[in-house]
Amino acid sequence: MSEQYEYVPHRLLRHRVRDLVSGTEGELMAVINENVSDTGIERWMELAYIRAASGREFTTPAVNVQPA
Repeated sequence: MSEQYEYVPHRLLRHRVRDLVSGTEGELMAVINENVSDTGIERWMELAYIRAASGREFTTPAVNVQPA
C-alpha cells in the first residue's frame, strides 16, 4: 500500500477562504491528497484543512474552497 497522505501546493494557502458547502470561512492551512478509503481499495481525495475563527480546523474537498 502507498503512503496515506501527500501535501499538495495550493494558490490559496494561508489565505482567507470559504467552504462552498457549509459557508464557513477561515484560513486555508493545508491541502492534502489523502487515502480516504476504509476498505482495502485505495480511494484518494484532495482535502482542504481550514482553520475557522474559533481555532478549530475542519476538512472539505479542495474543490469546495473559494477565496473569501
